[in-house]
Amino acid sequence: MTVTADDIAELVQKQFDALPAKRKPVVRANGLREWVPLAGIVAQGRDGKLQCLALATGMKCLPASKLPKAQGNVLHDWHAEVLAIRAFNRFVLDECDAMVKRRSSEFLRWRTPGEIAAHTSSSAQRKGEKEKGEEGEEKTWHGQPFTWREDILLHMYCSEAPCGDASMELIMAAQEDATPWDMPPISASVIPAPSSSSNTGIADSLPTLPGRAYFSHLGLIRRKPSRPDAPPTLSKSCSDKLALRQCVSLLNSPAAMLIDPSHVYLRTLVLPASRYSEVACRRAFSADRDGEGRMAGVTALMDREGKGKGGYAFHPFTVQTTTSEFAFSQRSVSLPLPPSSYPDSSPSTPTACPSYSHATYQQHPNPPSKSLAPSNVTTLWTLTGRQETTLGGTLQGRKQFDVRGGSCASRRELWRLAARVADLLPVEDTAGRNVEDGDGDGVEGRASGVGDVRVGAREEHQGESEAGRQEEEQGEGDTASKEQIQTALHAPTYGMMKDSVLLGPRRRIKEQARAEALRGWVRNLGDEDFGL
Repeated sequence: MTVTADDIAELVQKQFDALPAKRKPVVRANGLREWVPLAGIVAQGRDGKLQCLALATGMKCLPASKLPKAQGNVLHDWHAEVLAIRAFNRFVLDECDAMVKRRSSEFLRWRTPGEIAAHTSSSAQRKGEKEKGEEGEEKTWHGQPFTWREDILLHMYCSEAPCGDASMELIMAAQEDATPWDMPPISASVIPAPSSSSNTGIADSLPTLPGRAYFSHLGLIRRKPSRPDAPPTLSKSCSDKLALRQCVSLLNSPAAMLIDPSHVYLRTLVLPASRYSEVACRRAFSADRDGEGRMAGVTALMDREGKGKGGYAFHPFTVQTTTSEFAFSQRSVSLPLPPSSYPDSSPSTPTACPSYSHATYQQHPNPPSKSLAPSNVTTLWTLTGRQETTLGGTLQGRKQFDVRGGSCASRRELWRLAARVADLLPVEDTAGRNVEDGDGDGVEGRASGVGDVRVGAREEHQGESEAGRQEEEQGEGDTASKEQIQTALHAPTYGMMKDSVLLGPRRRIKEQARAEALRGWVRNLGDEDFGL
């Protein structure tokens, strides 16, 4: 079955349409119509069946000056693309949580002791791998108990071009005066560093990275927000973060200790045809040397040093376009409202914005843009039943730094869930053969309350028989791996957890990508000192 970009986009849009009105933009009492970007992660089974796993809306981020107050409870970046990936991480950790409680997953499976041993030993034998302490390198660890199913592909839909390098041509085209700006002197381009002990050794001021400014300078790392009058941050643009995800996978640090990253890479990025620049996307995401793709340095490095260490490698996604327009995109919301949709002149409860089809949008190629406002609220949804609205990076209705206001996709909550899963890992056999169905692949009801999910029959993993033969000799290694994971995930602080030797391969490929392709990347430090 052929899957198209329209299929992927329409599935995410349909899932968003099914959410209650309180999760969506509104027409305000003063007539302003809200718009918001949407992003979602979609799984494609080998039969072509598509399922939306996670989605999010949003377009703002936390100022650098507030990072030390976040304490893992406040989201740093709630642009739709970034939050959708965080929601996906919540989804996969919920799936792991179900599996350690003897339920099944359509998307994950237990790794066998044999394949864990094979991957770990093959990684360790590669040229240049040494025990920690020998020439400053770390031994490659690849002992995650779970893996994404090899026959399930991952796609991402975004209703807008990712901010940053992939949208610079669009920014230039929208300028009344597209004359290139002169770059400012370095001394005039600094912001204060956050006050936090985790920033020890960092300069008192950090170089700022241009948002939309200096749009004629291409291929650069850019920061959020794009507006020059907004408080400065060190959150990198969505273009930069998606480019890096081609190297580090979709998994964040806590999930990467539990799930083998080898198969958790995007296959396709779907963008609206109206917001797509082929030149910009090729430059921002590809390793095409002829097309000046900025990721070319990563492939050159891996050609020299080898691929797949710890399950990480460069997996470029393809960019495809859709003609399906999101009902709450800035373009759709700009279309003239039907008279019945306008709120009364008297104060009233905001009403939901009307929906527009792509056909309607085509009839108005240059719609009016007056009376529009970006939505302040952010929505998150996952297939495992998570659904929430946040404001300012905190659950709506809570004060911003209230410990009770943490999103289910916040740093603290993702870390807490990963640690809980680690505590429940079976001691006898991390391949999961002590679960009720024998190999962890059986079909059982989901505990999420999401409704029926049809699971097709699957072939047993080829490594099962080999794992049975090696069970005795690998049993002790499985227990050791469990203890390593538990120790790492119960580190005193979030920063120490991220510094674990288990995440050495992830750190290494991030450093390589930043050095070879994403030069100028400044870490967004200031929220690493909290504990569980």
